[in-house]
Amino acid sequence: MERLIENTLFASRWLLAPMYLGLVVTVAALVWVFGVELVRFVGQIPSMTVDNAILGVLALIDLSLAANLLLIVIFSGYENFVSRMDFKEHEDRFDWQGDVDFSALKLKLVASIVAISGIHLLKVFMDIEKYTDAQIQWMIIIHLVFVVSGVLLAAMDWIANHAKALKRSKLPKT
Repeated sequence: MERLIENTLFASRWLLAPMYLGLVVTVAALVWVFGVELVRFVGQIPSMTVDNAILGVLALIDLSLAANLLLIVIFSGYENFVSRMDFKEHEDRFDWQGDVDFSALKLKLVASIVAISGIHLLKVFMDIEKYTDAQIQWMIIIHLVFVVSGVLLAAMDWIANHAKALKRSKLPKT
């Protein structure tokens, strides 16, 4: 009975596979939005101001960062929780693939959120007259919460890794 329960629990990891496939659909949606934004951006080039050019480029960078984040979550999540991908010899295999554990995934996720939030905040500053002081204040507070959360998460991971290394070094050698 114990073996049956353990096999069922282990096999349940495959329930996550449709979620990762769903995230691939969201990458496709971001590619579509990127294309629409790019066409709109290119159409405005003849009458574009410097500020509008920077805002348009920031919007495209924002979309590409979000897509990059999704790919990291898809690949590392699948490999960490569902199954290893057998592409070790493939020439296009990512250097980080197979090396991003859950801890590193969390840090990459928070770092990407901070970068996306920073870009959004920069876009707000470039078009500041559209926002009230209260809206800008809340956006800054939210961004700072993301930054502080990222620093605290990194510190917690560093402490946990340091504690593990210290514990390993105190184990008797066999």
